[in-house]
Amino acid sequence: MNEIILMSDPKIAAIPVQECGERLVDIRRDGALLVDPRKQDPAGAFDRLITAQSLLPDGLRLLFVEGYRPPSLQRRYFEEYATQLQADHPDWTAGQIHRAASAYVSPPEIAPHSAGAAVDLTLADAHGHELDLGSRLNADPEESHGACYTNADNITGQAREHRKILGTALTVAGLVNYPTEWWHWSYGDRYWALATGAAAACYGPRELS
Repeated sequence: MNEIILMSDPKIAAIPVQECGERLVDIRRDGALLVDPRKQDPAGAFDRLITAQSLLPDGLRLLFVEGYRPPSLQRRYFEEYATQLQADHPDWTAGQIHRAASAYVSPPEIAPHSAGAAVDLTLADAHGHELDLGSRLNADPEESHGACYTNADNITGQAREHRKILGTALTVAGLVNYPTEWWHWSYGDRYWALATGAAAACYGPRELS
């Protein structure tokens, strides 16, 4: 397995952001994507997802779960998971905790979700029923025994095939995967820039007024 570059790696934070100024898009706007309500905000790179969905085999759809996440919420998620890791590993240093937490939750200062650049999604059939991709979406490494990793070997052949279908469509559409989370894909953020060799990220974290 190739070495995984975590979000905490200094190479990620060193990538500059040249904000392109694009507005966030509400993916619910025309019903083209199947939107799961589990993380939906009632208040309120769409076209790439539509492209990816068009590349799926007949009878399959993208099931969108989460996109933009305010920096304050991202910080809470990161701190909660770091606290859990500290309780489980009291002998770990602060650096070890930060690195381990970054394997599952992006550090707030560089989080793709807070830039509106990342999506958490999975596959569903024509009736909207979620398919098996080897672990529940958002399962951490401890709960899933590592099955959350995109290239995990402790999943069924069918789940692996579903991940391949999802990954192929999203990659062709220009998104990149964070290898510790099979469901996390992004475009235009610092991690995308590192993975694609882009000189800068298009989007940086922002708070919505």
